[in-house]
Amino acid sequence: MKHPGQSNEELQKIIADLKIENEELLKEKALEDELAFSWAGNLGRWYWDVKTDKVRFNPLKVTAIGYDMSELPEDIGFRFFTEKLHPDDYEPTMQAMRDHLEGRSDVYEVEYRIKSKSGAYRYYYDRGVITRRDNAGKPLFLAGIVFDVTKRREIELELEEKNKILAKMAITDSLTSLNNHRSIYDNLNKLLSSKKDTESLSVAIFDLDDFKKINDTRGHLYGDTVLREVASVIKESLREGDIAGRYGGEEFLIIFPDTSIDEAHRIADKIRSEVQLKFNGESIGLTISGGVAEANGESANQLIDNADRNLYRSKHSGKNKITSQ
Repeated sequence: MKHPGQSNEELQKIIADLKIENEELLKEKALEDELAFSWAGNLGRWYWDVKTDKVRFNPLKVTAIGYDMSELPEDIGFRFFTEKLHPDDYEPTMQAMRDHLEGRSDVYEVEYRIKSKSGAYRYYYDRGVITRRDNAGKPLFLAGIVFDVTKRREIELELEEKNKILAKMAITDSLTSLNNHRSIYDNLNKLLSSKKDTESLSVAIFDLDDFKKINDTRGHLYGDTVLREVASVIKESLREGDIAGRYGGEEFLIIFPDTSIDEAHRIADKIRSEVQLKFNGESIGLTISGGVAEANGESANQLIDNADRNLYRSKHSGKNKITSQ
């Protein structure tokens, strides 16, 4: 029916647009009936008339993000959805559409987050294809299907977080929260293998003096508390880039990248002094000894052994000291 003020040309254009849309809808319905799209379902199909920028879609697409169809304008364009994209997903999504429209990809396929009416984001997987072009080859009509994959993504993100925790646990000493033996050794190996000849690298190994006596007189639970306190002093003394780990029962190892033996000795002695000060008021009067060594082409084992030899010298020359020569 012709509306007042509408020209015959305008009416013919409306009829032509509707004809194209109906033809495409019928084609898609036929394909669905033939089970050509095994992935049909979920939030359903969408159709985009590029020329008029009208989008037709299953109402589930908007009700899933909290809107009622009665709240929406009669004609919805492509921007209705794109303006609700997560800021980090906007450009990748638009680029995926541009790539398809300009012939750089066979299909438009992307996963993105859309902001719901409540302000929360939901994850959508979207896939579409150009189904009609004009005589010049420019896209006229696209058809696609969209899935709400929020639950799947939430499960994946939860799994990723758990895997991060497990990965952290695998390299962390549970008592002191420092790197464990394997992790500190692996870090040293990597740093030595990548170290240039002009770069310095030093290590320090510490051992608690007379720790067996502490365990024997105060018990292992108290001994564990002492180890945690010493680890805390070490962590507070580290510079950016330094790496500390629990190397053995009451032994700690620190890697000092880009650090000369003199500087490493200074930091190690500061740690020794801080530990002595921390336990000065305790009846046990805890002290620690240490040995420092600088890398000079040795393997990780050899470098640690050099530091350990200096630790041995500290122990046998009165304890509560750091030796680097």
